Amino acid sequence: MAAAACAAECGVSVGLVDDNPRLGGQIWRSDTSDQQQSNQQQNDQRNPDASKWVQRMRVSGVTALCELRVVHQPEAGALLAENLDGVCEFRYEKLVLATGARERFLPFPGWTLPSVLGAGGLQAMVKGGLPIRGKRVVVAGTGPLLLAVAAYLRKRGAEIPLICEQASWGSLAAFGLALFQWPAKIVQGLQLQRDLAGVPFAANSWVVSANGQPTLEGVDILRAGRVENIPCDYLACGFFLVPNVELPLLLGCAVDEGCVRVDDFQKTTVASVFCAGEPTSIGGVELAIIEGQIAGLAAAGHATEAKAWFAKRQKARRFAQLLDSTFRLRPELRNLPLPETLVCRCEDVPYARLEQHASWRAAKLHTRCGMGPCQGRVCGPATEFLFKWSPDSVRPPVFPARVETLATLGEQLDLQPSEVMGGR
Repeated sequence: MAAAACAAECGVSVGLVDDNPRLGGQIWRSDTSDQQQSNQQQNDQRNPDASKWVQRMRVSGVTALCELRVVHQPEAGALLAENLDGVCEFRYEKLVLATGARERFLPFPGWTLPSVLGAGGLQAMVKGGLPIRGKRVVVAGTGPLLLAVAAYLRKRGAEIPLICEQASWGSLAAFGLALFQWPAKIVQGLQLQRDLAGVPFAANSWVVSANGQPTLEGVDILRAGRVENIPCDYLACGFFLVPNVELPLLLGCAVDEGCVRVDDFQKTTVASVFCAGEPTSIGGVELAIIEGQIAGLAAAGHATEAKAWFAKRQKARRFAQLLDSTFRLRPELRNLPLPETLVCRCEDVPYARLEQHASWRAAKLHTRCGMGPCQGRVCGPATEFLFKWSPDSVRPPVFPARVETLATLGEQLDLQPSEVMGGR
């Protein structure tokens, strides 16, 4: 949104393609609600930052198309996307990728039980109407997202018996001291502390198993060297974030240590393609917005204006580096899965079958790991941590696609977006 608005304000023609029903991603998912909701709901959910960018996009004339997912690049300067109505092709001179990130899941016994969800995933479901009042929710994993999700769920009536953080108390103390370089982060932390007053918090702790039949009934937590069972209705679990680099990889962008390589102007190694936000490094919404503005301005040919944001970006990137060092996964988590624990839940591949192989490619060939509907988006990062594997290649379609879309791959379409979107 930041890249689109800044580029359009420079006088160029800008289109924004989003695979979500509404703009804003996970952070602002409910802040740009449609007019069918009540005024009270809209006022409760609207975020002033989201509203500001929505307004800037509207005034600058950005054409926004939602519910369109890019699945393929038929040729340089063109992207193929689909929605429920059909397929369309977009052509561009400059492209800014802002594909965000997703939660990392680590397999442990019982992680595939119903009601074991990603922390951000559960938050999204509650935003979408899932009743949570009166439910007991254990929040576990690592990273600041755990606290934000716990506070959100508690405000909506959930009971939080425990927040489990795998990072050590020492790492968290150093993180707190380092935050004096970012006063706004301290304010956010104090607000979360108030929102979570009375909620138990445990560092050096993590889930070792989820129990129940046929759905979740409780979790076993390793805490202070002892295993403790906590009854709960939901487990919100997430082990930090993974950059979504599938589309950049498909376009040929270089990736270093899981992040898209960019220069000072957010330009990738592919001419005319820029990248901003979490795909370049996990740094939070502030860094994403700054990088988006730089990318949008640079793509529009306004390099001087883009340079004005370099200093703020550098400071925000130092925070991203602090996040990475503080919440880096500890090696003990590699011991969580048992031989029978599923690692690839799409293809029902257990840990014992995967540990026989030496690479991601070998595991795919012999077990079909990563070849199910998620296309390795869940098991890929898990095996990268468990076995230190890395994907060998990315091939279209980068997301599950309809047969109609697959049939058009490699063809040149002559459809206008309005035709595909039915005039919406």
